Amino acid sequence: QVQLVESGGGLVQAGGSLRLSCAASGSVFVIASMGWYRQAPGKQRELVATITRSGSTNYADSVKGRFTISRDNAKNTVYLQMNSLKPEDTAVYYCKMIIPGDYWGQGTQVTVSS
Repeated sequence: QVQLVESGGGLVQAGGSLRLSCAASGSVFVIASMGWYRQAPGKQRELVATITRSGSTNYADSVKGRFTISRDNAKNTVYLQMNSLKPEDTAVYYCKMIIPGDYWGQGTQVTVSS
């Protein structure tokens, strides 16, 4: 059983920055592959970024150069640093443990105003 607790969402102006955090319970985080997803109103959920247990990362083309995913195994936490935010980044952002198993956080709202 894994629980993911997210924080850091909120309202920011275009061009601003936010850092999302996702804290995982249990002892499996150190071997886990983690991801951030987002879902905008009326849109399907999409992959934003992933990070493996070794720190290898991948990003959606829409966020490359602006977003950075990272992890702190000592804190069982994965982060998403979001810079140069655009209104089209507005969405509910979800943390996911991809490996082992599939676990989702409850989501945190990010709203970017123009």
